[in-house]
Amino acid sequence: MSKPILPSAPLLTHEGLEAFLSERFHHQSEKLSDIPHPSLLKDATKAAKRLADAIRKGERIALVGDYDVDGVTSTALVKRFFTLIDHPLHTTIPNRFTDGYGVSKGVLERLDAHVVFTVDNGISALEAAQMCKNRGIDLIITDHHTVGDTLPDAFAIVNPKQPDCPYPHKEICGAQVAWLLMGLLKSELGLTIDMRQFFPFLALAIIADVMPLTGTNRALVKAGLSMMSTSEIPAFVIIRDVLNKSRISSEDIGFQIAPRINSAGRLEDASIALDFLNASTTQKAYHQFEILTSLNALRKEIEALTTEAAMLEVNPEDPIIVVAGEGWNEGVVGIVASRLTNHFQKPAIVLSIHNGIAKGSGRSIGNVDLFTLIKSQEHLLGKFGGHKMAAGMAMSIDNVHTFRKGINAASTSVHPDDFIPQNEVIGELSFDAITYPLLALLEKYEPYGEGNPRPRFLLRNAHVVTIKLFGSDKSHSRLELRPNVLHPQSVELIAFRRIVETPKDRVMSCSYTVNKNEFNGKTSMQLMVERFF
Repeated sequence: MSKPILPSAPLLTHEGLEAFLSERFHHQSEKLSDIPHPSLLKDATKAAKRLADAIRKGERIALVGDYDVDGVTSTALVKRFFTLIDHPLHTTIPNRFTDGYGVSKGVLERLDAHVVFTVDNGISALEAAQMCKNRGIDLIITDHHTVGDTLPDAFAIVNPKQPDCPYPHKEICGAQVAWLLMGLLKSELGLTIDMRQFFPFLALAIIADVMPLTGTNRALVKAGLSMMSTSEIPAFVIIRDVLNKSRISSEDIGFQIAPRINSAGRLEDASIALDFLNASTTQKAYHQFEILTSLNALRKEIEALTTEAAMLEVNPEDPIIVVAGEGWNEGVVGIVASRLTNHFQKPAIVLSIHNGIAKGSGRSIGNVDLFTLIKSQEHLLGKFGGHKMAAGMAMSIDNVHTFRKGINAASTSVHPDDFIPQNEVIGELSFDAITYPLLALLEKYEPYGEGNPRPRFLLRNAHVVTIKLFGSDKSHSRLELRPNVLHPQSVELIAFRRIVETPKDRVMSCSYTVNKNEFNGKTSMQLMVERFF
C-alpha cells in the first residue's frame, strides 16, 4: 500500500471550530415536537387499526424481530408496550444460523397467530407474505431498509423508504418505525401512555444502526441518552454502572454497549440480548450482561482470526473487495468487512461459505452506493437487502467469482470522488489550543456519530518523545509528541489496538479526536489517534 498523502488542513481557533460545528445544524429542527406525525407513514394507520381490532377481540398477535441491535431493541420496545397495555404478545427473533434473516417460511411455521407483524425486517419477505395469505394471517411489515422492485403482498407495509410514502424523514431506524406505530396504536386504543419513556431504547437503536445524528434523530438521541443516565429500567441501570460515567455519550453506546448486544445474535441467539433489555430486575439484567460480555470477548477473537484470513484473500487492485472463506463465522463477516474497508479504504464484501452457499455482508465508504452495486448483480443472488452503506446477500458458491468480476465492472460507473472517505480532518490545532475549554466546546455539539462526526484534527510532522505500550497484552500505544524537538510543550495520544513503533526520523503525522475521559471520579482530556500519515 502506498503511504497516505498528508492532507491540507487550516489552522483552527476555538472560534473557527465553533463556527464550523454550528454550520452543520443550520436550518435543522432539533425539537422533539417537530417529529412528523406517525399517520404520515404509509399504511401505519391501517396497521394500527388492525392491531387495535385484534387486541379488542383477543386475537393472537406475534412479533418477528431481527438479531442486530436495532432489531432486538425494536422487539424489546414493542414487547414493553404490549406489557403496559396488558395484552399477550408472542415475540420471536430468528436465529442467524438456523433461520437466516427476517420473517421466513421456517419462522412462520412455528407461529400460531391471527396477526403477525415485523420490526426492522420484512421488506423483501415475498415468500413469507404469500404463506401468510395462504394461511389467512394478516401480515404487517414495519421496516426501514431499502425497498426492492417487488413488494411483499402483505396486509400493510410501514416503511418510510417506499416511494409513495409521504413521511418526510427517510433515514430513521427500525425501532423508530415501530415506536411511531405504537404511538398510533395507543391513540386507536384511547390510552394515555407516555411514549417518551421509550427514548432510551430509541437512542440505543439510532446510534447502533448508524442513523444520521441530525434533526429530530439528534433530538431523540440527546433526550434518550439523558434519560439513560437516570433511568430505573434494569438494563439501563446496568449500562450506567458498567460505564461508570456521569454522562453517557453516543460513543459509549456505539463502542462499548452495542457490540455486546450484537454479539448474542452474531455468535449464539439474540434472545440473550432481548432478555437483557427486557429484564425485570437488575440481578437478571446483570446476569444477561455478563453473558453478553463473554460472547463479545469471544467475538473479538473470532473476528481477529477471520480478518487475518480475509486479508490474505484480498486483491488490492479491485475497486470493490470481495473475499470468501469456507467455514468463516457468519456472525462476524460484517465486522470483518468494516475492518477491510478501513484498512484498504475501499468498499468490502466478506462471504462465509457453508454447504455450497456463500452468505455475507458488505460495508461501503465515501459516497459509494453499495446497495445499488449489489443490485446490479441481482441475477447471481439468492437474496439480498440493506442500504447504501451496508448490505447483506447470499449466493451459490459457483457465482462468487462471477459476482466479484461483475460488481467491480459495475463500479467503473461510480465517480472516483465517491470513493474518497468522508469525515476526514477538518483542521489543525495549535498545542496551546488543546485545553479544557476545547473539551467543553466539543461537548456542546454532542452527540457525535453518523451525520455529525466527532471532529478529527491533524497533527503534522510532530517530534516523537516516547512511545510506550500498555494493556494486559501490550496491544495499545501511548505516544508523547511535541510540535518540534525544541518545543517545551508536549501532548499525549492513545492508539488503541495498535502497536506503534518510533519512526527512524522520530517525526510523525496523524489525525486524532479529542475526548472526555472519566475514571474513578476524575475527568481528563484524552486524544485518540485515528489514522497515521
